[in-house]
Amino acid sequence: MGTSYDSTQALRVIGLLALTLVAFAANSLLTRAALTDPANGALSFAGVRLASGALVLLLIGTFRGDTLLPRRQDAPAIAALFVYAAAFSLSYRAMSAASGALILFAVVQVTMLAVARARGMRIGALGGAGVILAMAGLVWLLLPGLQAPPLKAALLMALSGVAWGVYSLLGQGAGEPTGRTIRNFIGTLPLVPAVFLIAPPSLTGFGWLMALLSGGVASALGYMLWYRVLPMIAAPLAASAQLSVPLITALGGVLFLGETLGLRFVLASVLILGGIYLTSKRRA
Repeated sequence: MGTSYDSTQALRVIGLLALTLVAFAANSLLTRAALTDPANGALSFAGVRLASGALVLLLIGTFRGDTLLPRRQDAPAIAALFVYAAAFSLSYRAMSAASGALILFAVVQVTMLAVARARGMRIGALGGAGVILAMAGLVWLLLPGLQAPPLKAALLMALSGVAWGVYSLLGQGAGEPTGRTIRNFIGTLPLVPAVFLIAPPSLTGFGWLMALLSGGVASALGYMLWYRVLPMIAAPLAASAQLSVPLITALGGVLFLGETLGLRFVLASVLILGGIYLTSKRRA
């Protein structure tokens, strides 16, 4: 970890980190759980998720005394957050929670790495090998076959990954991460009615519950926890810990959604996560 802690403090930090990673995985599980029912609209789910997250963060921001009105410089991050949430929900109409999380995580990392490389960061032989390994696993996962997710859904999840990668890059080194998170979610509120004009709200009671939990708990509180725990841990741990999110999602999909993990998914996961680990280790 980045700072010296006694055993009690170390356990607390590890507990917060674990809770954050579970929250990230929960977004995939909650979204997929709702959207297996065709009565639940994907865009409706995304709109409720963003709105509930914004309302929870509005309450937290008011209590903290934060600036709540989005600023002009927040506009790109707000747009990226909106695209991420919409494409994320649309993709989960037709793919498993595990496959979606794996594609999302891989594309986020590739996006951030590509931008870093464009800015002049040297990748090195180990990082380059990691990128090749991860991309080989992703291509193999998407090759036509019984276990491959539908291409349209996979492309939508890739778009979601690019948007989340951009959102993460926009937040790097900008200071006051909690305040920015609050303003970004609030900034999506004017966009939610536009979603409902395109696709009138269509959610069952269960769909409403999943969307509210995804937005108000897994997203709003999960992102705030992540920004709280980041300063407490070393960069290599922060990078490698995220590798567990697709695995937590896969386990949750088996336990709660009745999903199965074929050999193709398992081997593709090893290639993708192993490649990303090499790359993140090189960057750390």
